[in-house]
Amino acid sequence: MFKSKKLSKFKKIRHGFFNRLGGVSKGIYKSLNCGLGSDDKIKHVRKNIEKVCQKIGCEKSNLILLNQIHSNNVHKIRKIPNKKLKGDSLITNKKGVALGILTADCAPVLIYDPVNNLIGALHAGWKGAFKKIVSTTLRKFRLSGSNYKDLIVVIGPCIGNENYEVRNDFLDKFINQESSNKKFFKIKRNKIYFSLKDYIKEQVMEFGVKNIEIIKKDTYLSSNNFFSARRSIKNKSNDYGRNISVIMIK
Repeated sequence: MFKSKKLSKFKKIRHGFFNRLGGVSKGIYKSLNCGLGSDDKIKHVRKNIEKVCQKIGCEKSNLILLNQIHSNNVHKIRKIPNKKLKGDSLITNKKGVALGILTADCAPVLIYDPVNNLIGALHAGWKGAFKKIVSTTLRKFRLSGSNYKDLIVVIGPCIGNENYEVRNDFLDKFINQESSNKKFFKIKRNKIYFSLKDYIKEQVMEFGVKNIEIIKKDTYLSSNNFFSARRSIKNKSNDYGRNISVIMIK
């Protein structure tokens, strides 16, 4: 588990970016696979989630996970929902409610407003980031009483730009959205590479948020022990596990 230096300064919250170590799953899911949507044994995934809850210090029933759909849908949590919500972002000011995000190369982003004691967790793959899930979440914080200058935003482990090779149509899509997006791409040996974390960071900075941290762990590199969809595809695996990132107000 990795922690944010910035978030660790605050005693009112707990958080963690978990990699694949410390669980009970076997084979390609070894070992802390928290993806209920994977083809792993459900009992193993549930046991892994229990381990995460123990580490964070929350009741298993109080960990909220989304049916993530690469959208810009944000949910403000006032009570534990009866069924899994569709969307890619959660915010709450409720104590003891843990917000969880699953990733396997996409970026988990954790947000904290220490003035209003408000937390958020969002899933930002390229599709969600392109649809402005980050901006939509920050506006939700504002509507909930936050000032952007008070927010701490942490971009968690995701695929690094050195390993995020994309095609021309991908590049064209981003440049058509905004010509300045070209700066998030580099061409090396006739191959195009994209920096997801820098694209997300710029969206955060546009709101005047100054307190930003990037966890510099490339999920594609096997040495970092994260699940990676892209690495699994390269290795011709038919599925992959999911990493979990969690934040909670004590």
